[in-house]
Amino acid sequence: MNYQETTHWMFNQLPMYQLQGASAYKEDLTNIRLLATHLGNPQNRLKCIHVAGTNGKGSTSHMLSSVLQEAGYKVGLYTSPHLKDFRERIKINGEEISEDFVIEFIAKHKDFFEANDMSFFEMSVGLAFDYFASKKVDIAVIEVGLGGRLDATNIITPLVSVITNIGLDHTQFLGNTLEAIAGEKAGIIKPNVPVVIGEYTPETQPVFLAKAKENQADIYFSSDLISEVFPSDLIGDYQFHNKKTVQQTIVILNNQTDFKISTEQLKEGLLHVVKNTGLQGRWQQLGENPKIICDTAHNKHGLTVVMNQLQNEKYEKLHIVLGVVNDKDLDAILPLFPKEAQYYFCSPNSSRGLPAETLKNAAEKYDLEGEKYDSVEIAFAEAKKNAAKNDFIYAGGSTFVVAELPLN
Repeated sequence: MNYQETTHWMFNQLPMYQLQGASAYKEDLTNIRLLATHLGNPQNRLKCIHVAGTNGKGSTSHMLSSVLQEAGYKVGLYTSPHLKDFRERIKINGEEISEDFVIEFIAKHKDFFEANDMSFFEMSVGLAFDYFASKKVDIAVIEVGLGGRLDATNIITPLVSVITNIGLDHTQFLGNTLEAIAGEKAGIIKPNVPVVIGEYTPETQPVFLAKAKENQADIYFSSDLISEVFPSDLIGDYQFHNKKTVQQTIVILNNQTDFKISTEQLKEGLLHVVKNTGLQGRWQQLGENPKIICDTAHNKHGLTVVMNQLQNEKYEKLHIVLGVVNDKDLDAILPLFPKEAQYYFCSPNSSRGLPAETLKNAAEKYDLEGEKYDSVEIAFAEAKKNAAKNDFIYAGGSTFVVAELPLN
């Protein structure tokens, strides 16, 4: 199989949360442990940072990678989901895994995958661990896919565990309270491994403290410990807490491991995240006159911050290209959006995309007015056609919407 055929097989023949939702969520780590054993346990040859959280874990992971790159290390970075190409998930020093490595890995192990019903995510995690070990990275930043306790990445023993924050998302399998979700995320806390908590609430802090005590793990609440926050090229308001989380994690690496990162390298890493890692879709500007911003925020916790930032922008008229997937709690997120805007409702090109008409009808209950369009591409083109140079266009609501925008 060539690269397109290989990724097509991965996407369409095996369970994949990004396409299927809850049915792709495995209830234990049996499969990934089986796969790791089959591969010779490459994760045991890696030094890692493990990053979980409801929001911000992708930005935090990319920031950490950028900082470590500036310090001269060879850094593996595993994140999900991707926007345009599967290879975005697996990078070393910002360079995507080669098509050939993906092809050869799948071809070599395809019979094993089929015989053991490996999920898309399990295969991807196994591929990342195998790739990073084979390329002998100095350190790997590993982002949790979903939850923590039962996530396929949770077979590593990292140098530091990181939990960015807790919000109500994926409640169908993580629980419908902050305490329950915090319990799932806290599942990445390992015995005697320090853990950094980015943000906490009265509901989540006791959960983190109890899990850390149980594991005799030192716990650090970065929001209380970091006073000076350095600037970054990631300019979304929500990056404030992510930067604190990264800075605290670097303090721990400096104090408790053999890794050494200077303050100057930390500052440079935060300033050059996009250049060093290729991160896209986080309050990313796609145009000016009119100013066009896209963002992957897709749940109440993330959208609250993004909508607040949007309200601080100056413009004559606001245009919002909006699409979501079908498991979103519309009654939780739609009230966050401004009424004084022209909406362009669309459905992302995914089997999980919510029909544009359904979204439009739901939005009307909250006085959000606009038209429905057959695709993200058409909705975005219409918004650009209608917007004057002093207007503002925001596109988002789902990672899938951002993935269909012209990002470069």
